[in-house]
Amino acid sequence: MKRTVFFVLVWGIVMPLFAQTQIPEYRFASGNWAFTGTRLYQNDSNARLAKVIFRAPQSGAMIYEFSARYEDGSQDGQGGFGLHIFVDSTRNTATWGAGKSYLLWLNYDEAPTTRGIPAGLSAQVYRSVSDSQMDLVESISLNEYLPVLTENLAYPIPFKIIANGNTGEVRVYDPTDPSAQAYFYFFIDRRDLSLRGDWVVLRTNGLKLSFTMD
Repeated sequence: MKRTVFFVLVWGIVMPLFAQTQIPEYRFASGNWAFTGTRLYQNDSNARLAKVIFRAPQSGAMIYEFSARYEDGSQDGQGGFGLHIFVDSTRNTATWGAGKSYLLWLNYDEAPTTRGIPAGLSAQVYRSVSDSQMDLVESISLNEYLPVLTENLAYPIPFKIIANGNTGEVRVYDPTDPSAQAYFYFFIDRRDLSLRGDWVVLRTNGLKLSFTMD
């Protein structure tokens, strides 16, 4: 049975307890994060390693669901955000990686300097080995989706990820597909199986963004 975590858990279940101060464990590690109601904002477009850490024990088949909305910061032609899943350890500072984990990253860069990163809109999968080392696993161009996304910047874009820490299969569903059936997929390196982790790390790079379940 798949278990749903992250924003479904943090906002859908726990936010009614906010007034009682029974908030789930989370840390604003770097960047300028703040809640406005049930929406979480990252308010510093200059923050290159902004991240917020949530405690979310993970093993087996997991579902991660959230929505992201662009607020500002793309004027310099680059920016991105992503999610580290199955994170085994974290540091409450700005770091390149996040312990042993996998990072699913949505990237916009008009003139990338890293080999293997296509210009424009793209997605990457990184294998985080430590807080200071990540290896690029896969990179694909998403420029065919750019017109759709840029025309809808004022609206939250829903994301759904299903990851199985036992089999290694990860599915990232196409947010532009009304049927919610189309998805991209990849397989985690078998040497990392079975994946377990106690943390999920949300991070942004050079963008103001907000996140919620709405």
